Amino acid sequence: MKSPTISAPRSSGRRRWPDMGRALLKVLDRGAPLFASLLLLLIWELGCRLFQVPAYLLPTPSAIVQGALAVSLESWLGHIWATLRVSLQGYALAVAIGIPLAVALANSRLLSRTRYPQLVIIQSTPIVAVAPIIVVVLGAGDAPRVVITFLITFFPIVVSTVTGLLATPPAMLELSRSLGASRLREVKNIQLPFAVPYIFSALRISVTLAIIGAVVAEFVAAEDGLGFFIAFSTSFFKVPQAFAALGVLVTLSLALFQLVSLTQRLLFPWSLPDAEK
Repeated sequence: MKSPTISAPRSSGRRRWPDMGRALLKVLDRGAPLFASLLLLLIWELGCRLFQVPAYLLPTPSAIVQGALAVSLESWLGHIWATLRVSLQGYALAVAIGIPLAVALANSRLLSRTRYPQLVIIQSTPIVAVAPIIVVVLGAGDAPRVVITFLITFFPIVVSTVTGLLATPPAMLELSRSLGASRLREVKNIQLPFAVPYIFSALRISVTLAIIGAVVAEFVAAEDGLGFFIAFSTSFFKVPQAFAALGVLVTLSLALFQLVSLTQRLLFPWSLPDAEK
């Protein structure tokens, strides 16, 4: 009589493949932006070489890298710091003025009806057209560039913060008033927490606009900065170097955007959407 044979379970091998597939899909999902960027650079390089596009029209990525290496590291750091300094100063000024003003607009009907249209008019005015006037009034230095950056970043912060403050449920406001809460406590403990997602949404957008504002100001009047470097390079037909500076600007904008997102994730994790938690 033959003894019954016990076969080894095969479920572990079957489970391993789905787990590996999920891990691979997760890696591909996280690396999708990187893979897409590398593919775009490859198509760009091959397309320029295949169709023999002149470098003064559209340089290849390899030519852009060579142009970047032709500039000294000290020069790059000087231009980057000049742009970053003005951007952060204008951005900080916009946050310091924009959020308190938004609180005042959301809680005062008279102020909202008298000041909000003026803000819309200021936002509707082309900053590029006003920039030379600001430079003439404020003179040389960082002051006009900071003001131009402030004007570009200010309006989104005010509008988004007002929207968030007005999104507070009226029932909670009525409850706080029935309990005798002061207006300051109502704003601090009820309205501002509801507005946090709106505020950080505006902060992420405005921090990238701050880089744009600094570059616009450097086009008008500056002796350093990445905007000045781009204008200087294109005037001497050094287009690869101008594209390299443009790449640095994009990197700065992405880094600041992620820094604001990280700040929200660390300080206000409860305000994040479920998809980002």
